[in-house]
Amino acid sequence: MEHMKRIDRILKYQGAIVDLYEDVMESPTGHIARWDYVRHRKGAAAVLPVMDDGRILMVRQHRNALERETLEIPAGSKDDAGEPSAVCAARELEEETGYRTGKMELLITVATTVAFCNEVIEIYLATELEKTERHLDEDEFVEVGTYTIEELRDMVFEQKIQDSKTVAAIMAYYGKKLG
Repeated sequence: MEHMKRIDRILKYQGAIVDLYEDVMESPTGHIARWDYVRHRKGAAAVLPVMDDGRILMVRQHRNALERETLEIPAGSKDDAGEPSAVCAARELEEETGYRTGKMELLITVATTVAFCNEVIEIYLATELEKTERHLDEDEFVEVGTYTIEELRDMVFEQKIQDSKTVAAIMAYYGKKLG
């Protein structure tokens, strides 16, 4: 199979977390196309925190891109590209929910939007949770709630949860729990 070939990458915007590029692509037939490319500079990680009684900690927060609140698993950007994903996931868990994990294992890895962005999120399963304190950023307003895996699965099917990392985490854990 012949492949597309990038012949140029032009930086159009540099942001705090992402950079936006225009890629000039050449098809195997010689056709030139221009594609958008979003580079996530640092990477991100997420965590599905399961309490001893089986309930799952979730966060509700406003998402500007959707102009509404969403129900999600705790997640965030790495401090720098070299930060291990597990360290980032554990930090975000404590910052957003006020819980520290005693045990974490990789649950699933998600490429969030493969058509135009390089963001890959490693999602961890966190258990052996211990209550600590939240450390929200100055601009973060997050509500924490607990749900059963069945409630969350139903919310996915009812379109109440649409965030890709959260859907992937819920369905992976549901499958693992039943498997």
